[in-house]
Amino acid sequence: MRRELPPTAGLPLHLSDLLPRRADFGAALAGWLGIDEVQLECSGTAAMVVALHAMHRLRPGRDEVVVPAWTCPLVALAIHRVGLKPRLCDLAPDHFDLDPSALAASCGERTLAVVPTHLAGRVADVRQALAAARACGAYVLEDAAQALGARQDGRTVGLMGDAGFFSLAVGKGLTLYEGGVLMSRDPGLRRAFADSHREVIRPSLRWSMQRAVELMGYAIAYRPSLLYLAYGKPLRRALAENDPVAAVGDDFDTDIPLHPLGHWRQAVGSHALRRLPGFLETTRAQALRRLDALRALPGVTVFDDAPGTQGTWPFLLLTMPDAASRDAALAKLWTAGLGVSRLFIHALPDYGYLRDIVPGADLPHARDFAARSLTITNSPWLRDDEFMRIVECLRAVLPG
Repeated sequence: MRRELPPTAGLPLHLSDLLPRRADFGAALAGWLGIDEVQLECSGTAAMVVALHAMHRLRPGRDEVVVPAWTCPLVALAIHRVGLKPRLCDLAPDHFDLDPSALAASCGERTLAVVPTHLAGRVADVRQALAAARACGAYVLEDAAQALGARQDGRTVGLMGDAGFFSLAVGKGLTLYEGGVLMSRDPGLRRAFADSHREVIRPSLRWSMQRAVELMGYAIAYRPSLLYLAYGKPLRRALAENDPVAAVGDDFDTDIPLHPLGHWRQAVGSHALRRLPGFLETTRAQALRRLDALRALPGVTVFDDAPGTQGTWPFLLLTMPDAASRDAALAKLWTAGLGVSRLFIHALPDYGYLRDIVPGADLPHARDFAARSLTITNSPWLRDDEFMRIVECLRAVLPG
């Protein structure tokens, strides 16, 4: 069987994790994060829906949510699901974080929340989001979907703002195939989130069964010998059809599943959680060993930890000097089975299925970042010689 590497470093499950047992996943996760409690949801998107629904109940006169213009399309769908409007903020030049001047201009009396986003395990500048939000009376909701285990000033991300959420989807480190974690330091907000959960979340036997089957499939197929069938073939088919959105999995259904997180999947998470700290340390050490080789490439920007932060490393996020060199690199590497991919294909207004949800806007930095960025898996299955093949391929396509 052809060897295929995943685009992100997900924690492999052991078959013993699937054995039915009693376990309090929420308490175990809260203990590891160093907080009093967490609220579990069926996905990171569901956690965002529940949070925004509660915030809107508390401040009903506000209906806009400020988000990065280059982020997961599910963010826009979650905002729309609550009946709110996304307000797009351009990125800082050659960076995934919000541009400070654009952020200030995006906030106003209709702003319900600002959503700083920790991408690729890197920690965003929440302080600038807090300053802008406090100036207009808005909440800060940290999107830490890709950053479970990341820390800022010695504590977990997601706590500097008013609330934060993690995703437990495939490729996010610890996975229940899908799952979400919502948290806040504010007891009043935590009560509002619990009330929102009771209003928004409805039992669904169909989704509970489907996610259980998918989680068992992940436990079996998440290995280089089987990922060609589960991931590689669909990827190549989508690229052959000139559909990069489907190739990276950005083609989401607008009907967001909102159901409880099943007890069996929570038990699976409890047992896998015991191995997560060691896994995160292994992938961190591997990433730090490899950054210098990428930094030596002229014109390439590779994203590392900002001062005072310690991120996670599901993959390495970088930008090439121009769109032509990025596309040339992907032409050689995307189907090579080495875990090279893209994160989000477009700035949010450029997804066809979001045109009735996301307003059009002039977003030069977000579109530039989408055109020049790529990702390299940080899976422990990527050998050093394979990583250097990637580096040499990037070097070969650089201008000049």
